[in-house]
Amino acid sequence: MLIDAAVADQLRMRAPSARIVCLGLSALDVVWRVDSLFGGGSEKIRAGAHATLGGGMAATAAVAVARLGAKAAFWGRGGEDAAGEQMRAELATEGVEVKKFRLFPGGQSSVSGVIVGADGERQIVNFRGSFPEAADWLPLDEIARTSAVLADPSWVAGASALFTAARAANVPTILDADVAEPDVFDALLPLTDHAVFSTPALERFQPMPIGAALAKIASYGCRVAAVTRGAEGVSWREEGAAHEMRAQTVDAIDTTGAGDVFHGAYALAIGIGLNTSDAIAFAAGAAAIKCTRAGARAGIPSLADCLALRG
Repeated sequence: MLIDAAVADQLRMRAPSARIVCLGLSALDVVWRVDSLFGGGSEKIRAGAHATLGGGMAATAAVAVARLGAKAAFWGRGGEDAAGEQMRAELATEGVEVKKFRLFPGGQSSVSGVIVGADGERQIVNFRGSFPEAADWLPLDEIARTSAVLADPSWVAGASALFTAARAANVPTILDADVAEPDVFDALLPLTDHAVFSTPALERFQPMPIGAALAKIASYGCRVAAVTRGAEGVSWREEGAAHEMRAQTVDAIDTTGAGDVFHGAYALAIGIGLNTSDAIAFAAGAAAIKCTRAGARAGIPSLADCLALRG
């Protein structure tokens, strides 16, 4: 589904004044491009290209928000090390507010190894980092002046504090529901307005047919329970009804970061007041464009790119 002219006008007019806070993981991604992914067992493969770049779920979502023309703030943790300094500098260069990207002395920043195959699919190994869990230093008084908040499940104390403050201020909460332990979702879903799962995360948390799994997610009190299904599109449940949207057909060369782009674009769309269907169409379009371009962040589209998808 492509967005129509009226939705495009809303995005064009409202995005510049929107502010989205993204909380959670920032990781330094070490990326190798290969002909084919590891097949299992002891194996050595040759890379045709290599790069070290900033990544992480919430951090990349914040870059997407900024690239799409809104104000983005990243709240998160890193170590006071070379990786942390590089990540914070890269986010600032992208126009993301990083005053609350805290680098802890003695901490270790999150680092990921990413293998990208010729078909655009990828394998990732991630070290989540080592730093304090406490979130008492977050400026929660700012939330009332925010359009929407997004968190991933990597920092439960931070996400809980953020979502609680947002609920009190009537600010929409969006959970990037990536793979996590069940107790993480048990803690965060009751505070979540829009829970958007990846397929692997939903299958692990609720191993049952999609419709039943989304109904279970909705039972936590989520207004929207959704799952992104890659080339199969997006399925969601809202007000007791099931919905689906087919994916746009593209020639994918790199899916790295596509989910993060979807979540950032979706949070922006909800923050400016779009309905769920239009928000999903916009987010899916942004993610589809990203898949046609190399690099988790280098491939993030602008708002003009997304609006050009209109029929």
